[in-house]
Amino acid sequence: MSCHSQPFLLTVLSVILKMRRSGTPSLRRRRGTGNSSNASLLRKSLLLLLSIAVVLSIGLLLLLFTVPPTPTTHSVFRERHLPSSNNVIKQVLLTEAIPGVDLNAVNGPPPEPLSINTNPYDTPPTQLYPYPLIPVAEDYDAHTQFVPPGGHRYTEYTTGGTPYLITDEIKAASDAVARSRRVHIRQTMQHAWNGYTQYAFGADEIMPQSKKPANNWGGQGITLIDALDTLWLMDMKDEFWKGRDWVRDHLSHDNVGSVSTFETTIRDLGGLLSAYDWSGDATFLEHALDLGKRLIKAFDQSQTGLPTGKVNLKNGQRGHVGWSGGNTILAEFGSIQIENRYLSKMSGEREFADKTEYVFEVLHEMSTPNGLYPYFFSDPGKTPVKSRHNGRPLPHFANDKLTFGAMGDSVYEYMLKMWLQGGKTEPMYREMYDKAMEGMHNELEQKTTPSGLTYVADKNNNHMDYKMDHLACFLGGLLALGAYTDPLGLESERAQRDLRTGKALTYTCYQMYARMNTGISPEFIQANPGSDFQIGSGAPHYLLRPEAVESMFILNHLTGDPVYREWGWEIYQAVERYCKTDIGYGELSNVADVNGIPRDKTESFFFAELLKYLYLLQDPDTEIDLLNKHVFNTEAHPTRIFPVIDADNSAASK
Repeated sequence: MSCHSQPFLLTVLSVILKMRRSGTPSLRRRRGTGNSSNASLLRKSLLLLLSIAVVLSIGLLLLLFTVPPTPTTHSVFRERHLPSSNNVIKQVLLTEAIPGVDLNAVNGPPPEPLSINTNPYDTPPTQLYPYPLIPVAEDYDAHTQFVPPGGHRYTEYTTGGTPYLITDEIKAASDAVARSRRVHIRQTMQHAWNGYTQYAFGADEIMPQSKKPANNWGGQGITLIDALDTLWLMDMKDEFWKGRDWVRDHLSHDNVGSVSTFETTIRDLGGLLSAYDWSGDATFLEHALDLGKRLIKAFDQSQTGLPTGKVNLKNGQRGHVGWSGGNTILAEFGSIQIENRYLSKMSGEREFADKTEYVFEVLHEMSTPNGLYPYFFSDPGKTPVKSRHNGRPLPHFANDKLTFGAMGDSVYEYMLKMWLQGGKTEPMYREMYDKAMEGMHNELEQKTTPSGLTYVADKNNNHMDYKMDHLACFLGGLLALGAYTDPLGLESERAQRDLRTGKALTYTCYQMYARMNTGISPEFIQANPGSDFQIGSGAPHYLLRPEAVESMFILNHLTGDPVYREWGWEIYQAVERYCKTDIGYGELSNVADVNGIPRDKTESFFFAELLKYLYLLQDPDTEIDLLNKHVFNTEAHPTRIFPVIDADNSAASK
């Protein structure tokens, strides 16, 4: 009882006792007494009774409102993943009991009441993550019976919100499930690697149906080199060192002819540098330096400072990709910087960084109002526009097509990642990235009907092409990484917008898989009013592409939401069901055909990217740290960022 209500009630009782002592008649009247004095006394008694009732009612009300209610539930909360310096409250409360969840076990004693962050871009969730997290069996053959569960599920993720609370208990349960799954993915890598080593070891690719090697990259051992860091991260060290021995004893570029400057940089050079960064074995750096000196010749005699699309590794002869009409391609000359900057950092030879970084100086000077660039650039011609900074001729835009798909995609990726690689000390790259993301939202972001799925269309001569490449699925993860590293803070309006769009795009990419008969995405989709999207014309094939799983890995790594592991696990099982052969995995010709058989081709990025991202998505114990330590190139080869390298070198020298 409240200390304030006790004196009041004692006063009421005292008044009643005094009234009885002074001869006040009994309130229980005898029947048959009807004189006037008795009537007057009755009226007084009734008035007194009414007064006492009013007083007692007021007392009871005071008693109820001054005694605190006994709590019936404890509070469930989650971290908001905001920077430690942020002044916004970091926890979101849930005070409703959840069926089947012991809130006392989850939270312990109830915390002090907290204010809720009502950021309009991320409405605080009020329900625990509801989906079951059941460890998988050890039967590796069970995936052959996988039946895709279909699309139109998890619709609460359509708009990119944060629908559920993710507590430490839920994260721990998801981690336990993931550990049981990663064993299966490692087994997949073992199956594919065994087939490669048995039938094509040292060749560029394995032909998974005919069981033959293929050297369509000039005989550089592309698959082996692309796979090295995946082997390391999966703790397949025996296989890794066997690969190192091949690089040491057999790798040579002396007789390799004309190759793609871009593809050889991201696959071969990137693979060697990542293997060096993880192992510290000088063999990899030695061969990377040799290859880098050959590739950098693509810049020789360039009027504009842009490299050619092809270069002969044997004699340094330069050339353009035949189908490009003599033009250079945005994604190709704008996605070789991460590798060359790292090579300069580790070798001390500045040429690699200087020449590739100049490309971004050109792009910065040619900046468009929306921060987006067409994907074809041509030589300046007879009347060149010259740089304001050094008088060097600038290239021309050779078309007007804007895309985050093929030929445009990874230049925007490298804008952000160069800034991260350099320790956030080169603001030009971040500014270019933020401007491009603003342009993407204003120019290319679209919604399907009727579901309202977010996708990024292409634009050509101001006309929209309502399609999205699977390649563009990298953008969901990139937007999330940009949001979590935004100089304005994760709680800023810009970061919240980008995070929401990144999540919504990734859900769309998941639907590109889930709505297909095989559970596998086509090469691109075409928006189709009334049914959201359909398989793009001439694009029913699947090339073992990694971009959707890449974004799922990044989003799970940053947010801890287990749903991305669930989506990735469905994709993994579909690949196991429909792409597996006796010795490896092959592409699909038609993702709508459940009776199709894999093609006789496996791109090296199956090893380098798809299997790596599938594994990392299910690996809660990974050393990868996207926010503080590592940067991935566009072929999924991670290396340390420069401040970490400097700190490690400083520690080693003591």
